[in-house]
Amino acid sequence: MDSVLYIGTEKGVVTARSSDDRSWEIVERGLESWAVPELAVSPDGPNKVFAGTRGDGVWVSEDFGKSWKKPCYGKRGPGKVRCVTIDPHDSRRIYAGCEPIDLFVSEDEGKSWDRLDAIWDIPFVATIPYPVATVEPHLRDLAVDPSDPDILYAALQVGYMVKSTDRGKSWKLLDDNIDCDVHTIVIDPSDPRHLFIATGGNGARNGDAPGRALYISEDAGDSWTPAAMNFSNEYSVPITLDPLDPKRVYSAVANGAPGGWRRRASGAESTMIRSDDGGANWKGIAAGIASEDFPEAIVADGEIAGRLYAGCRNGKMYTSDDGGDNFGAMDFGLEVSNLRCVVLAHA
Repeated sequence: MDSVLYIGTEKGVVTARSSDDRSWEIVERGLESWAVPELAVSPDGPNKVFAGTRGDGVWVSEDFGKSWKKPCYGKRGPGKVRCVTIDPHDSRRIYAGCEPIDLFVSEDEGKSWDRLDAIWDIPFVATIPYPVATVEPHLRDLAVDPSDPDILYAALQVGYMVKSTDRGKSWKLLDDNIDCDVHTIVIDPSDPRHLFIATGGNGARNGDAPGRALYISEDAGDSWTPAAMNFSNEYSVPITLDPLDPKRVYSAVANGAPGGWRRRASGAESTMIRSDDGGANWKGIAAGIASEDFPEAIVADGEIAGRLYAGCRNGKMYTSDDGGDNFGAMDFGLEVSNLRCVVLAHA
């Protein structure tokens, strides 16, 4: 059985393959004209992967990244995509979150799309600012409740979160006691009312949010509790539940926003962290990953216990066999300046 890593970068998608989970080879490169912020592997087969491009909608490959096509070519659909989510209840249903804030849904694997305009019915959405001139407010992540396809959560970067209980026909704002800069939403499959979010820490730096980088909800988003407060770092992107043990949670936290990392020799000053009790307690892990590197993506293998992959913003990649306690570099000549996401499939 081969393992396949799909890697989204600022210059397209890289496909790497291994037959022994030790030695890896880059076998394909595609969509090199576009930044690819997110990838989603179809549950129907590891050969089929959807890529959201930051400018040309959602593309699909059905041959492990060898060739790509745009299913809705010439038709209305998402443009500058920031996230792609496959509904766990129906593999043909795909959501695409966009920049500026927009949400589309397809019921036929991206061949046609409907725009879910109701997200703009919340008056606050029209007032969301963004401090970076080259980026507009956007829908950064979307999660579907694993027990109910009608329940959706969407992260509006620097705009808190919104929730729908009718599959996107109406929404409510979730902004109580959390950071406004929500990056990632994860739902506990064993208890869908148990949510985790990773944030950019904007509220922590401004003194108007109670936590730092991570927050947890036990009541489906109605209220939030700061997590990992034993770490001073206030910026995060990845948060990953181990599919073989949902009580085990992985994240990485850094000091300050990415703009500041480039101005100091110490870089991100990051720490990779793990909770073994569903987010109640956290400890630092990841011997072998330098603190100047920031793991933008953390992937836990669903078939090999303890196997992790960490992809860093600067393009470096690492792997662990012991639940993240120790990492080794994956040296397969991946030359990218900005890695965005990593997804794993077994073929």
